[in-house]
Amino acid sequence: MTDPGTARGAHAWDRSIRLWDLYFAIAWAATLAFVLGAAYPGWRVRAVAAVLLVPLVPWYLAVGRALLQEDPPDERRALRYLAGAIALFLPSAVLVGETRLIAFALIPQCFMTLRRHWALVAVTLINLVPVVGWALLWHPSAKDLFSNSLFAVVTFVFSVVIGSWIIRIIEQSSERAELIAELDASRHEISRLSAAHGALAERERLSREIHDTLAQGFTSLLMLVQAVEAELEDDVPQARRHLALMTETARQNLAEARALVAGGAPADLDGASLPDALRRLAARHDAVVDVTGAVRALPAGPEVVALRSCQEALANARKHAGSSASVAIALAYAADALTLSVRDDGCGFDPAAPGGGYGLTGLRARAAEVGGTTEVRSAPGEGTTVTVRLPVLPALPLLGSTS
Repeated sequence: MTDPGTARGAHAWDRSIRLWDLYFAIAWAATLAFVLGAAYPGWRVRAVAAVLLVPLVPWYLAVGRALLQEDPPDERRALRYLAGAIALFLPSAVLVGETRLIAFALIPQCFMTLRRHWALVAVTLINLVPVVGWALLWHPSAKDLFSNSLFAVVTFVFSVVIGSWIIRIIEQSSERAELIAELDASRHEISRLSAAHGALAERERLSREIHDTLAQGFTSLLMLVQAVEAELEDDVPQARRHLALMTETARQNLAEARALVAGGAPADLDGASLPDALRRLAARHDAVVDVTGAVRALPAGPEVVALRSCQEALANARKHAGSSASVAIALAYAADALTLSVRDDGCGFDPAAPGGGYGLTGLRARAAEVGGTTEVRSAPGEGTTVTVRLPVLPALPLLGSTS
């Protein structure tokens, strides 16, 4: 398939060469008319001069037209083409002075196809040789010789000026073409980097989702398995309760996996409010939930961040606070913010101490994605409180909800 940009460029150049075709045709036809209508010399000489002009048209169409479309033109072919055009032009120009009108079609081609020094040589031949040959052949009066010479000089000066302008336009076009090529290359590089950045961001997102859902669910299953192994002989009812929790956790992990693959909302939020999702989550971790403020439907972003932050905070509490620690979840709705706090009365830790993994870094990254903040307050022996504040827009109250 043709690139749209290439197609547009080719179409623009195609229209440009057609304008040159039209210009050449008008200049050639006007020259032919002036030659045939000249008062001097006789009609036989004028007819011969007109016939000598005819081969210029097929010569231009066969060689010159294709040469003008090259970028850049082949200089050897250009020299051959212009040498042939000048050879066809000079005999007629020597016979009839009006033939020199066709120079206005030949001179631009010199500057378009040749380097500056060769173009000046060709322009000099086109402007001066016809006058010298005409004067030697017809021995005109001093007045006619002066007027024709003056016309040749003016034409030469005009040719140099217009030629310099053409060369400057060509140079500017080449520079613009190079800039466009560089911009295209930069655009492709930006697209590649953007795609790579998007892939990296998606991998990071999936890593966080897996860490906050599946990995934590599997960790819970392993801990429950260890608890059941210890309770099978001494506390069968407690073991059965933990087995029920294992079943519920496994089902929840399966639902989270499906939601993750489908790219939808977390399983706990599917068809439920955020407080209900937190209560179900708390039930699996022996935690209590306190909801304050007017519960209302919020955009999916803040609710997902709040749920995932709670999951991460609960997982950290289970791993680090100790099995005997109690955990409390507080969810506060305000007019412009949603605040989630997860507090445990476990052994605590030093938040400034170096640590790895997704943990607190993941919490802060999630909150930052929706313009929120994460605060961790803890100290050895004093428990831990994780507070996530998320900006939200006012919304309609959620019908049938309780605070």
